Amino acid sequence: MAIPAKALKKWAIRATGSAVALGLIFWFLPKDAILEGFTRLSWPLFLSVLVAFLLCHVATATKWWLLMDRAIHWPLALRAHFAGLAANLCLPGAAGGDAVRAAVAHVSLRDGPKVAAAAVGDRMIDLVGLAVLTLSGLVMLGGQGGNRTLGYAVTGIVFALAVAGLFLFPAIARFIWGRWPGLPAKGLALRVADAFAALGKKPGLLLFTLVLSAVIQSVLIYLSVKLAEPVGVHVPLAAWFFAWPLAKIIATLPISLGGLGVRESSLAALLVPFGAAAPEVVASGLAWQGILYLAGALGALILLASGGWVSTAPAKLPEITE
Repeated sequence: MAIPAKALKKWAIRATGSAVALGLIFWFLPKDAILEGFTRLSWPLFLSVLVAFLLCHVATATKWWLLMDRAIHWPLALRAHFAGLAANLCLPGAAGGDAVRAAVAHVSLRDGPKVAAAAVGDRMIDLVGLAVLTLSGLVMLGGQGGNRTLGYAVTGIVFALAVAGLFLFPAIARFIWGRWPGLPAKGLALRVADAFAALGKKPGLLLFTLVLSAVIQSVLIYLSVKLAEPVGVHVPLAAWFFAWPLAKIIATLPISLGGLGVRESSLAALLVPFGAAAPEVVASGLAWQGILYLAGALGALILLASGGWVSTAPAKLPEITE
């Protein structure tokens, strides 16, 4: 099946962003030091981190399944999540990972607004979880190093977006389409608003999934530390809790392929003030990126082995921003 021109254009923009970021990294930093960092990693460590990373994504898929009110079977939710992981990291020209995950779920559920609300809610909860960890890192650091202004600014924006998405959007959508009923997509907009409103009325579920997200992200930070220490990155754990979530939030901007190049450069810039050497941080970051792509490739294999790709995207499934 031919890849749509719009998808190819989006992929080309992101590929260019990653190429530019990587080009700048290898232009300004000594290539030999970065490559030497890879030689310090052992295969047993790398593979153990990969297995732990995959288990974290099983927990992440469960979190998304809970936000969908367990409306589909858990194995299907797991399959859909790894399909999204594959699309987000490994498949040029494919829809974003959230959209592919939603499409796989929608084939069974046939409730686009509910799937969309769970997907966007899941993304918002993850971003808030990352913001909480960044704030925790700032508190643990006290007045030591780091760009505190950037940390507070990014976390403030994340909290504002989460509140707007989960609690203000339903009222705004109802007002707009109630005031101007002739606007297109009225039925879809109101159904999505209802789905968000229903999710917002479950504070216990939102709090539980937020705590679960923060726990998962904390484990991922620990795995990143275990991967970085043999490379030569030795900074306080509090610095990791400040820098790693912040770099991940920055990497979600739609300017690169799965954060490639952007995540590594951001993490290096954030950890250098704490005594880390930029080449070693980049080397450990690229090793982590290898974990991400291997997990995405495994997701593609799981999807193909369990029934193949989504052949037809439901016409009424709303597009979900990556």
